[in-house]
Amino acid sequence: MKTNSSNSLLTVPTGPLKISEYPRSDIDECSEYILLSLVIPTYKERNNVKNIVRILSLILDESIPGKYELIIVDDDSPDGTWEIAQSLTTEYPQLRVMRRQQERGLSSAVIRGWQSATGSVLGVIDGDLQHPPEVLMQLLRSIEQGADLAVASRHVEGGGVSSWSVIRRLLSRGAQLLGLIILPGVLGRVSDPMSGYFMVRRSAIANAMLHPVGYKILLEVIGRGRVNQLAEVGYVFCERKEGESKVTWKQYIDYIHHLVLLRLSTGRVGRFKKKVNFPFRRFMRFGLVGLSGVFVDMVVLYLLSDPTTLAWPLTRSKIIAGEIAILNNFFWNDAWTFADVSARQQEWHQRGKRFLKFNTICLAGLVLNVLVLNLIFNFLIPNRYIANLIAIAVATVWNFWVNLKLSWRITDVK
Repeated sequence: MKTNSSNSLLTVPTGPLKISEYPRSDIDECSEYILLSLVIPTYKERNNVKNIVRILSLILDESIPGKYELIIVDDDSPDGTWEIAQSLTTEYPQLRVMRRQQERGLSSAVIRGWQSATGSVLGVIDGDLQHPPEVLMQLLRSIEQGADLAVASRHVEGGGVSSWSVIRRLLSRGAQLLGLIILPGVLGRVSDPMSGYFMVRRSAIANAMLHPVGYKILLEVIGRGRVNQLAEVGYVFCERKEGESKVTWKQYIDYIHHLVLLRLSTGRVGRFKKKVNFPFRRFMRFGLVGLSGVFVDMVVLYLLSDPTTLAWPLTRSKIIAGEIAILNNFFWNDAWTFADVSARQQEWHQRGKRFLKFNTICLAGLVLNVLVLNLIFNFLIPNRYIANLIAIAVATVWNFWVNLKLSWRITDVK
């Protein structure tokens, strides 16, 4: 295999969280074939990192010498975990280290590690020694026997937990039950869907666009990958001996959020979205911004025109209120709805161009609103309020689609 002749850090991949079908193109053609790339995500594991590297190396050197690599992905731990790991690369040439300073989160750390991997089988194991390393070879044998995904499970024969409290056991089972209700097609395939210890064939997740939330990367692999055959191996989850637990209530919230996202993107709604190829998430943001603009419009109109305030003429007040609402909508759309585009065009003249286009399109949308309102009210539905709602919906789609194509687009990027 290609040895790590220097202790330089791996470059952190950027862009979409997608695994390539083939290993990195910058690998030396003479490098030995790598079977297994095992990612170890870490954060504040200074006291564990030496032991995990030593134990994993002993096991893998005996079983598949020269055909594996260990990739530690550290989220810039304040205790210097990545520095300790980096110092081990001379003793363990199969070890590679990545230090992430711009991103956070276990799931994305695992994917970034896989993006830098060279193996045909990709795996993940915690860096706190709560996952017993001796199960590794059972997982790998399952892959070699034809499984696309091999999961270490606490809920099959040979599995369990060492010393969990009753509350933690109930929370774990409750989370699994909730997952079965929301996403039965994914969680029903495996006994321990919240396991963070597994191996998967590169080909099973290659080119799949991954959108992980929180810690449960296995949900993403099953939900978005091409996993036909699945195997499970029992293991006993052990309590950590060094460092602090990272289990928080936020993880449970992220878990529910992840389930909902997977349900929307992989179920009937997801298939419909792929067919029509419409940016629904961006459109939802645009609609929420539009609602805030309605509120701003109403408040400013009241402050300017109400007899108890400034008592300005209604038309003048409405023009000013409408323009302030447009300014409000532009600000939030630029900062949130189309943030990925505006981040690449931050010059003031570029922002000014976007605002002028947005303003013009919204004014055209107002004209469209009035035309549709009159058309529907006079010829289709003689109810002014229903007609107005339909007209607002048509104008909203107009404003979104034309702004998407004209206002927020990449043009003169250096």
